[in-house]
Amino acid sequence: MTDFNPANPLIVQGDHTILVEVGSPRYEAARNELVRFAELVKSPEHIHTYRITPLSIWNARAAGIPAKNIIDALGEFTKYPIPEHVLVEIDDFASRFGRLKLTRHDKGLLISADDEMLAEEIAHTPAMGDLLQRRISKTEFQIRTFDRGRIKQELIKAGFPAEDLAGYVEGTRVDFSVRGKTLSGASFAFRAYQQQAADAFHAGGANRGGAGVIVLPCGAGKTIVGISCMSQLQTSTLILTTNVTAIRQWKEELMDKTDLLDEEIGEYSGNTKEIRPITIATYQIMTYRPDKEGDFPHLSLFDDRNWGLIIYDEVHMLPAPVFQVTAGLQARRRLGLTATLVREDGKEEDVFALIGPKKVDVPWKEMEQQGWIAKARCCEIRIPLPENLRMDYAVANKRRKFRISSENPAKQDLVREIMARHKGKQILLIGMYIDQLKEAAKGLNIPLITGSTSQKKRDSLYEDFKEGKISTLAVSKVANFAVDLPDAAVAIQISGTFGSRQEEAQRLGRILRPKPGENQAHFYSLVTRDTVEQDFALKRQLFLCEQGYEYAIRSASSLPAVS
Repeated sequence: MTDFNPANPLIVQGDHTILVEVGSPRYEAARNELVRFAELVKSPEHIHTYRITPLSIWNARAAGIPAKNIIDALGEFTKYPIPEHVLVEIDDFASRFGRLKLTRHDKGLLISADDEMLAEEIAHTPAMGDLLQRRISKTEFQIRTFDRGRIKQELIKAGFPAEDLAGYVEGTRVDFSVRGKTLSGASFAFRAYQQQAADAFHAGGANRGGAGVIVLPCGAGKTIVGISCMSQLQTSTLILTTNVTAIRQWKEELMDKTDLLDEEIGEYSGNTKEIRPITIATYQIMTYRPDKEGDFPHLSLFDDRNWGLIIYDEVHMLPAPVFQVTAGLQARRRLGLTATLVREDGKEEDVFALIGPKKVDVPWKEMEQQGWIAKARCCEIRIPLPENLRMDYAVANKRRKFRISSENPAKQDLVREIMARHKGKQILLIGMYIDQLKEAAKGLNIPLITGSTSQKKRDSLYEDFKEGKISTLAVSKVANFAVDLPDAAVAIQISGTFGSRQEEAQRLGRILRPKPGENQAHFYSLVTRDTVEQDFALKRQLFLCEQGYEYAIRSASSLPAVS
């Protein structure tokens, strides 16, 4: 490790934050290392800030990255000597992963510590009191099978994430093959990174595999990774996803890429309740209950078949009731799929404990360079607030300020100009406020999909968009997740959800499917200048900045050239 290298971009600080100079020629290489073991905190123009946390280190360890590699990466890119205690703490965080192991023996389910002192510490942790059934040796405790998930939740809170090696039930066998040609006659094979992701999850069927999260960019084929995992396991599978459109897309992909029959794949949603060897359900139906104090009647689906695999699509959206029931499903193999592990509720530790650690996380820019997703230009266009709204804005509370600035009527003319610049391209107009979207859709004479649009109408409009019968489509939040519109090349965001980082990532993801020719996509975010909307826009962009995307900032009068 060098003591001083002014050409390097990193300054590692004693509070575990890392400052990164964006202008450094080594910035991109350093960022690609950092995203494997640190979290982006903020990203203004010139200096980005990352933070090393226990969870970021544990995810790195679960992905097979040893502490030495982390320390070596920091040493390679640091500008100044790294504080000694930071190096010690990285090593300490890393060493905690796997010091406690869950295993299954003839005595039942055991949790074992690697030394007696740690066993004593766990035994005297108040939250563990009723979870440790009995002590059977100096370092081993017997626990009840149904406490397996709760134990892991409490241990990660105590700072010692357990490595779960207790194994899984195999589930009812379902035999199927992956097609070499799709139904349309096109050749099909898993891409190398898709197969590698599935192999990392499966781990050859060993107990070290079978539970974890695969993080891939939107458009990189997370559904195909899920199919690869299913193919390796050949077992009855429950797939949970965000909406009925996603159910239909999963079924289409399964029938297109495998020889599974229509009658083997069931839809479990508001209108249809089919329980079949492969069953696809929405989070919405799973969390439905007749009244706020009642039970969740559809959670029984988890027990209605002997599932060998549960797939949580868009796992960052996992609702609390499904977390709770998942705590009791630790004997089932569990696969999480997502483009970003960012959760706005801060429950990343629960994903780690109950679904599993991050197994694969491929940087978006790496996928772009390989041509698997489209190149994207991101542009934030700042618009002044009209004079007649300034007083209303000045006296409003913060939430009302956000809405006034988000619904700035000047945005509609700008949308029209951007659409004209990209004439002939497939364009998505995306927003948060329904009234704003309705007004824009009417003024621009384009169709609109919102939460109140019937599923039949949604399916029809999505199909027309895919086939090129319509070139522009306005969509609300319902299109944020799991909607496959491969030819969409331009997205115009006229309003977003406060500072939601995962929403910004998902919206960009709508246009990242690879495209013929230049493989270029454009993402525009329209923001009212000098308002709270501008502040929230910076927060929304955080995850994408971590992935290497830069937002050009323009005024409405100086739009960027279109290549």
